[in-house]
Amino acid sequence: MHDPTHHAQDESGPALPASLIERFRRIRAVSESICAPLQIEDYVVQSMPDASPPKWHLAHVSWFFEAFVLQPFLPGYRVLDEAYDLLFNSYYETHGKPFPRASRGLLSRPGVAEVYRYRQHVDAAMDELLARPPADHSAEILRRVELGLQHEQQHQELLLMDILHLLAQNPLRPAYRSDLRPAPTQLPDEPHWRDYPGGLQQIGHGGEGFAFDCETPRHRQFLEDFRLASRPVNCAEYLAFIADAGYARPELWLADGWNLVHQAGWRAPLYWQREDGQWREMTLGGLRPLDLQAPVCHISFFEADAYARWAGARLPSEAEWEVAARDLPISGNFRESDHLHPVAAPPTAAMAQLYGDVWEWTASAYRPYPGFRPLSGSLGEYNGKFMCGQMVLRGGCCVTPQTHIRASYRNFFYPAMRWQFAGLRLAKEA
Repeated sequence: MHDPTHHAQDESGPALPASLIERFRRIRAVSESICAPLQIEDYVVQSMPDASPPKWHLAHVSWFFEAFVLQPFLPGYRVLDEAYDLLFNSYYETHGKPFPRASRGLLSRPGVAEVYRYRQHVDAAMDELLARPPADHSAEILRRVELGLQHEQQHQELLLMDILHLLAQNPLRPAYRSDLRPAPTQLPDEPHWRDYPGGLQQIGHGGEGFAFDCETPRHRQFLEDFRLASRPVNCAEYLAFIADAGYARPELWLADGWNLVHQAGWRAPLYWQREDGQWREMTLGGLRPLDLQAPVCHISFFEADAYARWAGARLPSEAEWEVAARDLPISGNFRESDHLHPVAAPPTAAMAQLYGDVWEWTASAYRPYPGFRPLSGSLGEYNGKFMCGQMVLRGGCCVTPQTHIRASYRNFFYPAMRWQFAGLRLAKEA
């Protein structure tokens, strides 16, 4: 992106808020702490085209600050290596030429130590800029730094997703960490239905605080009366679907999903395996017995949709989900809980686990809201150009940073994807 402020020589203004500088340092440190348990070989491997090596994640989020904050706004900033603009650009075609995504695992150089030096180089320059931002551009710097921090938190979740997928390819089934907080033991809890009135509802972000452009503008949607299950579908319930030949009954599946079941040989969620008559699941803590009371996860939209049809229900729309969640506190099993896996819901009469544990597939396509306008310049590529062929998920998961989520947050994946921590909650007409 060619920004006219690149050579700005403005007088320095006051430092940006100390709370922002502290947040910048804290969030940047979290990315490195996530990688601390890895062996050096783990940093380089790309287990599938949709995943990225941990080393690339660490470099890319640094490139984001360099390309969109430092180069435009820090007079005299010098890049550490000009080649990094090619290697670590993800998909910003208007900025430059991105390195092919599926080939990121071929980048044995720069080495891991050089990537950490790159992070230090960017962090030092960011400290300088945040302490003395150009006065005429402090508001835009603040906006871009906030976007960069939210972007890095997205990649922290992706890091853990990709690490799990990488380790799951190894027949040794190595644990990412053997010291994760154990899951609480809960008694089986039957879900119940909660009724919600329909009518004209306000959807989308319209208040204070950060939101991605795709969450805006706030707008009206008409909903019929609906019902939501009080918790996500758990593993025991999903096992009943499997036992009832759920993967072998074409009447339950969308056509694309049915074709994929046969092509890919799906018979259970990703990371599930049956050994000696027992179901086990590959987790970030290694191979474990299946927790029957925990929410099922690592299922595709097609599997979620087929299960809902088998259960005599459907998936909620994203508007229905947001109406149910918007007045609830944002609390639950997030990355900070240190389970790094969904856990069973405690018995409750209220709605459980709308936030955390698993991203919940909705029946809504990822499309622009009425009146949507992407950000200007290269940053307009952040979300808008992906609004085709993907489905919306809501609520965050067990590896999402808690400060990163809100009721209006729209995650999105292609309907066949399963490596994210995705599950489902049932809905019905009231």
